Amino acid sequence: MKATRLLLAAMVLGTAVGASQANAQCTGNAGSCFTTNTASVTVGALVKLGMSGTATTLTPPTADNVDLGTTVDDAGPTFTIKSNRSWTLNIHSGRAQFWDFNGAAGTAKTIADLTWSNTNGSGYAAISATDAIVKQGASATVNGAASVFFRTIYNGGLADPSNAPGIYSLPVVFTLTAP
Repeated sequence: MKATRLLLAAMVLGTAVGASQANAQCTGNAGSCFTTNTASVTVGALVKLGMSGTATTLTPPTADNVDLGTTVDDAGPTFTIKSNRSWTLNIHSGRAQFWDFNGAAGTAKTIADLTWSNTNGSGYAAISATDAIVKQGASATVNGAASVFFRTIYNGGLADPSNAPGIYSLPVVFTLTAP
C-alpha cells in the first residue's frame, strides 16, 4: 500500500515536471524555432520630496517686537519635488494646539502664532493641525521647487505667558502626495 502511494506520487510529480518543461520547449523542422517570454512591470505613482533642512531656527524677538505685538519673518525650508503625475505638497502642525515649551510652568503658545506662506512677505496663514496646500503640480515634474516662509506672532505684550522666556518648538509636517 505504501509503495503504491509512493509510485502514484512519483507519477504525478513526473507529469507536472514534464508539462512545465514542455511549455518552454521549441522544436522546428526548418532549422529554427522561437518561443515568447513577456516581461511586464507595474509603475505606480512615484513621488520624491527633498527638503533643504530638518530644522528652521526662528529669529528671537526683541523687547519691542513683543511689547508692540508685532511679528518676525523668517525663511523656512525649500523643497525639490519629483513625481510622475500630478501632485500636492501640504503643510500642517505636528501638534494639535500648543508649541512644545521648555521653560516656566503655565506657559502656552498656540500653534496659530506660527503663520506660513509660499510667498515671502505676504499671504500668511496660521498653521493648523490639518493639511493646507503649499503648492500643486498639475502634471509630472522632474525638478519642481517650493519654498515656505514663516512669520511668528508675538501678541499680548511682555507680560503675556505665551511670550515667557524659554525654548519654544513646533514640529511642522510636510506631505507630498500624488493621488
